Amino acid sequence: MIDIVDEAPVHVGAREALLDQSFGEERFAKTSERLREGRLPVFAFAALDESGKLVGTVRLWSVADRNGFQSLLLGPLAVDPACRGLKVGDRLMRHALNQAAMHGHGSVILVGDLPYYARFGFEAGLLDDVSLPGPVAFDRFLGLELAPGHVSGLDGMLSAAGLLDPMAPLASSEDLYSVSKIV
Repeated sequence: MIDIVDEAPVHVGAREALLDQSFGEERFAKTSERLREGRLPVFAFAALDESGKLVGTVRLWSVADRNGFQSLLLGPLAVDPACRGLKVGDRLMRHALNQAAMHGHGSVILVGDLPYYARFGFEAGLLDDVSLPGPVAFDRFLGLELAPGHVSGLDGMLSAAGLLDPMAPLASSEDLYSVSKIV
């Protein structure tokens, strides 16, 4: 049995190990990472197996467009290879999206594979008036409206929003806008 719980400090080491296993060190060079650096997630969920081992993770982060209009950025989503095929990723996604909707958020965006994320309602082509602070493959830049018309209200370059992480090292503005890999 897999339980979806709020991420706790005790999960941090296992989450980082799972993300390293799933995405490697290259994950820190991706454009989406620029929007997560130095911030606390709005939502963070962990999937735990019956022994309490972390076998999945997903987080949502606050981002804002040039006018301060906010959305949530989902990612990364990762599942332990031993649990793939058990719908752990599906359960994490549905839980995260349900919580976002229940807390009044209007949209969720992400950079990912449309064939996977379409099952949750994500679509390509909704974010034509939105950009990220670095390169992005726009066919992978996906949006989901939780409130009708919310995504169409986004405009311009997205930036990190939400609470600062008091434990994060300070980054220079040069670091924040350095060349990133396409996500």
